[in-house]
Amino acid sequence: MKQNLVSLEFSAAQLEAVDAALAVLEENLAELVTLTAVQRRKALKMGDGSEVFCRQTELVLRQNAGLVPPDFELAELQQDIATLDTLRPRLQRLRSLTDRADDTELALGSDILSASLDGYALTKVIGQGTGLDTLKAAMKTRLARKSRKPADPAA
Repeated sequence: MKQNLVSLEFSAAQLEAVDAALAVLEENLAELVTLTAVQRRKALKMGDGSEVFCRQTELVLRQNAGLVPPDFELAELQQDIATLDTLRPRLQRLRSLTDRADDTELALGSDILSASLDGYALTKVIGQGTGLDTLKAAMKTRLARKSRKPADPAA
């Protein structure tokens, strides 16, 4: 096996601990929302520039609370900002873990495919009658190159 991007094995205890930690996260983050595709598309998006505007608006409203009408939910705005500020560092940690998990998944798949291709090449060298004919036939179909020519429209 020529390629080995990653070599790891999880113990049963590690997997149990990860599953328990995920259960705790799911339980404690149960109030996180799931938006539909339509809701995501229609929602106003707060980028970096908009965030500065929003924080300045909250500051001005807080400093001039006497001018804010009673039906404007200033406390809700302040709570949303505070919640965003407490959620973000945790999201960054989760994203970092997810990125590493995605990279590890890709590396494992790449190692597996690389080893399988090496194994297939080996079966071609070993030859007929070794009990590998079925594997070779399956791999030949899997690895068959498709024609790059566009399909004939007249056909």
